Amino acid sequence: MDQDLITLGTSIRLAGLTTLILAVFGTPLAWWLARSQSALTAICIPLLALPLVLPPTVIGFYLLLAFSPQHFFGAAWLNWFGTSLAFSFEGLLLGSLVYSLPFYIQPMIVAFKEIPAALLDAASTLGAGWFDRFLTLILPLSKNGLLIAGTLTFTHTLGEFGIVLMIGGNIPGETRVLSIALFDYVETLNYDKAHLLAAGLVGFSLVAMILIQWIAKDRAGLNPEARR
Repeated sequence: MDQDLITLGTSIRLAGLTTLILAVFGTPLAWWLARSQSALTAICIPLLALPLVLPPTVIGFYLLLAFSPQHFFGAAWLNWFGTSLAFSFEGLLLGSLVYSLPFYIQPMIVAFKEIPAALLDAASTLGAGWFDRFLTLILPLSKNGLLIAGTLTFTHTLGEFGIVLMIGGNIPGETRVLSIALFDYVETLNYDKAHLLAAGLVGFSLVAMILIQWIAKDRAGLNPEARR
């Protein structure tokens, strides 16, 4: 049980950091993708959405190569920090950021596109700068999108398996997460613990989906266009 608690802590830490980092860097990226008229967005949007359709093992394989000391990124990390990026929590976090990015970006793009341009123009006319508008107007109007994006990202990261196994392995207290622990219990025919972990993940995911549905209904109720 102590080992399971450590594994739970590692999983929550990974999901929490992934969600927080994507909220900081993914939010302005989603705003640019939603509002930019640049032709570059036509390339960036499908490129960033690739993790939705690619098998996790494919992404994990290429990230594992990139993280290895034989390649530039992995070698640079080893020189800077003195530790290998592959099979470490830091490597696991970077992989989760890549794999969970579209789960954060897509809901935010939808939320940002729903903001009327007239409101932003009015705020600009009143003298509000871009950063002021983003903090006091754009983010409050997108709070439901933020909640959906954060919930999806956290839940998705908590249940990752393929990419976690490829780049993180199964190191207790470092890269062993709930999905890996569940796989181990099934392999060793320890179905009692496997049932416990599986039921917990199912219950958490169900609560998350109910929350997302409730937020989506609330957003539709506040949007006059959605009621037509």
